[in-house]
Amino acid sequence: MRSNLYIGLMSGTSLDGVDGVLMRQEDGAWRTLAHAHRPLPPPLRQALLDLNTPGHDELHRSAEAAQALVVLYATIVHALCTSADVLPSEVQAIGAHGQTVRHRPDLAYTWQLNHPALLAELTGIDVVAEFRTRDMAAGGQGAPLVPAFHQALFGHPDQTVAVLNIGGMANVSILRPGQPPLGFDCGPGNALLDLWCESQTGHVYDANGEWGAAGEVREDWLTDALAEPFFSLPPPKSTGRDLFNPDWLARWLAPHGLTDGPLGDADVARDVQATLCELTARSAAMAIQQHAPDATDVVVCGGGALNGDLMRRLGEQLPGVRVGRSDTHGLDVMQVEAAAFAWLAWRHVARLAGNVPEVTGARGPRVLGALYPAR
Repeated sequence: MRSNLYIGLMSGTSLDGVDGVLMRQEDGAWRTLAHAHRPLPPPLRQALLDLNTPGHDELHRSAEAAQALVVLYATIVHALCTSADVLPSEVQAIGAHGQTVRHRPDLAYTWQLNHPALLAELTGIDVVAEFRTRDMAAGGQGAPLVPAFHQALFGHPDQTVAVLNIGGMANVSILRPGQPPLGFDCGPGNALLDLWCESQTGHVYDANGEWGAAGEVREDWLTDALAEPFFSLPPPKSTGRDLFNPDWLARWLAPHGLTDGPLGDADVARDVQATLCELTARSAAMAIQQHAPDATDVVVCGGGALNGDLMRRLGEQLPGVRVGRSDTHGLDVMQVEAAAFAWLAWRHVARLAGNVPEVTGARGPRVLGALYPAR
């Protein structure tokens, strides 16, 4: 008999680390048996960050980074199996998304660093990877891929629910009773916040948003940021560090007499952080208000859900809507995306479509992923 155990691995655009979950699927219900997180070692984090922009000897550097990433993946897989007292041979498959370093749906390609054959060798478990490419081959954006999973997990029979995942980028899933889910990337999540925080404080993120919360939103700066054409594009749409990156940050700061280097004025630096936090909140809220004005609940997951200042701003931008973390709906905020790739691995094994054409713009449903057998 086939096993009903699946592992999902996710290292997102926020580059804060790798999350893994071991899940059991029974009669359509999913239960988390174990969760493990490992931060990216600083040299690997920097290598991955550097690979988001063109540079010297990219092929060699990409290969080295992919191998190092997969070694980290393997340690997480072993930790999950040990924690749940499960043998690797009992796990049906690992869903490993890989690390996105390029995402250009406008040019019909995407690139996730990964070495699934090595992961299968190191763990002794079948690996399903390359989830985005099949959707893109069918004319889709290749992202977001999580709305169908969000519907299975958070959908309500009588109410419209929006699921807002805030990682490096932010994406929203709109779940209406009796209808296919909708979803799209709505803008930067933590990426710009983390870039600015690290450049000014040396910390890779603003813990709980406390540093930025001490600043003030500059409405003229915010207006300029919201003029970014991506925000007014209709779905299907997706984005990444190809757009919201240090160059974007520098272009936005320049008209206001600022640079992306360390500022001498701490108050102004905090104002920039506060404005970037408001940008993430307001762009997400605008997307929800435009495409899901009937939403009664917004379920927030991803690292952004741990930013108290960002959650407060979301609540202010969505009056009359219940804005809460996915924890209160049964799944920890840092487990949702990894769980989605366990689910997508199951869909691949069962030869079931993993994409939603209404979300990605693909010509039809497709079985996503490529299988790398362990034996």
